Amino acid sequence: MALFKKRTVGKPGEWYYCLKHQKVEEGPECPAQDRFGPYASPEEAAHAMETARERDLKWENDPKWHDAPARGTDDD
Repeated sequence: MALFKKRTVGKPGEWYYCLKHQKVEEGPECPAQDRFGPYASPEEAAHAMETARERDLKWENDPKWHDAPARGTDDD
């Protein structure tokens, strides 16, 4: 008996953005390494790449998480 069952079909109302196919999917159709989500709506999933860019930028500029010089700066 397997400890964890592989989920092949997602729940209705769970939305994902597939990085491989560059499309919104209801339920996880593709493997986890190829998708962002879950999101509450297809509209949120459609903006997954924009959301990721915004979060990356916020993280890059957060002094609590950034202990190295910013990219593109020469402190030497």
